[in-house]
Amino acid sequence: MVSRVTTVAFRGVEAIPVDVQVLIAPGRTLFNIVGLPDKAVAESRERVQAAIHASGLALPAKRITVNLAPADLPKEGSHYDLPIALALMAAMGAVPADAIAEHVVLGELGLDGRIEQVAGVLPAAIGANALGKGLICPAACGGEAAWAGEELSVLAPASLIQLANHISGTQVLSQPKPALRAAPEALADLAEIRGQESAKRALEIAAAGGHNMLMIGPPGAGKSMLASRLPSILPPLEPRELLEVSMIASIAGQLAGGRLSAQRPFRAPHHSASMAAMVGGGLNARPGEVSLAHNGVLFLDELPEFTPAVLDSLRQPLEGGESVIARANHRVTYPSEFQLVAAMNPCRCGMAGEPGHTCRRGARCAADYQGRISGPLLDRIDIRMEVPAVSAVDLIAPGHGEPSRIVAERVAGARTLQRERYAKRGLAGIRVNARAGSRLIEEVAQPDEAGTRLIRDAAEAMGLSARGYHRVLKVARTLADLDQEEKVRRLHVAEALSYRQSGALLAAAA
Repeated sequence: MVSRVTTVAFRGVEAIPVDVQVLIAPGRTLFNIVGLPDKAVAESRERVQAAIHASGLALPAKRITVNLAPADLPKEGSHYDLPIALALMAAMGAVPADAIAEHVVLGELGLDGRIEQVAGVLPAAIGANALGKGLICPAACGGEAAWAGEELSVLAPASLIQLANHISGTQVLSQPKPALRAAPEALADLAEIRGQESAKRALEIAAAGGHNMLMIGPPGAGKSMLASRLPSILPPLEPRELLEVSMIASIAGQLAGGRLSAQRPFRAPHHSASMAAMVGGGLNARPGEVSLAHNGVLFLDELPEFTPAVLDSLRQPLEGGESVIARANHRVTYPSEFQLVAAMNPCRCGMAGEPGHTCRRGARCAADYQGRISGPLLDRIDIRMEVPAVSAVDLIAPGHGEPSRIVAERVAGARTLQRERYAKRGLAGIRVNARAGSRLIEEVAQPDEAGTRLIRDAAEAMGLSARGYHRVLKVARTLADLDQEEKVRRLHVAEALSYRQSGALLAAAA
């Protein structure tokens, strides 16, 4: 008789059902796993045998065959240990088969029978809920699985013996509660930054509309400080966004203790990051930084120091909101709607354009350095801000700037207007102006007569591309939302154009 247990394989954030079939038949003693297992799955033989032995059972001296169906789907990861062990125990008669038939099972086994934490529990729980089944997962992941819904039955045992006792009725496992990671006690505050009022204003606009932003300035001007304080003015994740972000983090194995966080992701990879690390890939097509920053911020410090090929690989995620990893035998798509914030020096020596400084290489120093960034990537950046060096007057001036709490209230008000505007049009998936399409932004950001004349004349004078024109409209719409105004006025268009003009020299160098 063949015993069956349901588990899942992962294709991106999608959980695909896998049928674990176990047959114990007479013949030479053998334990064989078939169905395109990778090395981690093939090695589960040793872990399963040791865990079952540690639980007080002995495998029969017969031919054991484990089939992972569908057989043409690659099986990767250590989460197949527990479903294989349960199917084997059901085939031996140690646990009733009907008790585990209505559950999706995943978990890694230790040699002593303990069930270890695995990646992907949240997508598996959502997949189990869609199948109308319960979930059996490691105890460390129970709080993560509980987010899939109150109606989902979740068993989170700490060991194989504990699970067997629950099935036999000698021990009862309680339903785990959704676990939420505590918010940081104190985020870095904008009030700590002296001077740079124009840069703070640009940062507020970027936060309100989800716009991409580039800061250009000499070393020590405060570019990294400004970027690190962006999370303090961003609103918390909405429930739908929370699940999207957490599913990606779960696949990547980055949910500490199975706890979810309502804080928006802030990813800051080093400039030595490879293309696979940035957009995803590798042996198992894991999510990259652009996906781990979904619904949050991707901060790239020292932008020109990144490999040009890595920077250009950001163009598709910035435009389409997803990262596609194509391989010969499969294709994986991860959501990647992130806000790009970048910082750079104006040249390699860092002091180009500063009063009293003359570079020995002249204008070529800045042109060569800035030319490492391609024009098409720059065209996708809405706000380009020059951040000058902080003066001594700003540093010794008494008092503090505006705190993040006040700025965050204005940002939240502007985002509420945007969310309601697009929801009325049946576009609940669009929550910020930066994600609006070209036709949609022309409808919602139509300037008044004076603003229309200004943007028409500026588009010709500045040589704006079609993408650049629409991105100016998006920033202008955000400026109007910050002012709580329904109509985009000439003042909003002028300020939006100023942020585009700030990078004119950079665009020329590219």
